[in-house]
Amino acid sequence: MPLAVTTAQALGLTALIGVAGDAVADQANEAIRAFNSWCFKAGQTEADARRNMKANVASFTLTFWDDSLAPRPMDAPQGIERRCEVAFDGNHTARTIPALRKQMRTPPVFGRKILLPDTHRHLENTALIEGRELLHGRVAVVHVGTRRNSGRVTTFISVYRLYDGLGITKKADEGTTE
Repeated sequence: MPLAVTTAQALGLTALIGVAGDAVADQANEAIRAFNSWCFKAGQTEADARRNMKANVASFTLTFWDDSLAPRPMDAPQGIERRCEVAFDGNHTARTIPALRKQMRTPPVFGRKILLPDTHRHLENTALIEGRELLHGRVAVVHVGTRRNSGRVTTFISVYRLYDGLGITKKADEGTTE
C-alpha cells in the first residue's frame, strides 16, 4: 500500500508540475504577443500602451515612454526618444527571438539590420541585440535577454527608437538584411 500512495503522490506532483509549466509558457506567450502587437506601434502614450496591452492585469511588467507625446522619465538614457519593454518570469529567449524575428518580417517590415548604434551595447545576458534602420533614416534597437530580478530569472524584450539623426553611421551599409 505505501508504494501505491507514493506512486499516486508522484503522479499528482507530476501533474502539478505540468500544469505549472503550462501556466508559465502561457504567461510567456501572452507577454510576447503583447510586445509584438503593440510595442512597434508609434503614437501611443504610456496610458494607451498599458490599456492596449492590458498591462495592469497582465503577468508581465511593461516599461514604456515616448517623449514625443509625453515627458520622459528623469532616469531615461540619453539618445532614446521612445522605449517599450516587456519583462516576464523565466528564461524564454529561445521562444522569444523567433517570434520577434517573425514580427519584424511582417509588413510593415521593421527596418533593415544595421550596425549597433553607440547608444547600446551587448550586455552579459543578451540573447539578441540589433540596430534597425527605419523609414526616413530613423533608427531603432531591439534587445532580448535575461536579468536577475529578486533572485529570479526574467526575460525582457525591448525596442528603443532613437532621436532623429542618431545611430546611422557611414558603415551602416555593411549591415545585412534579415
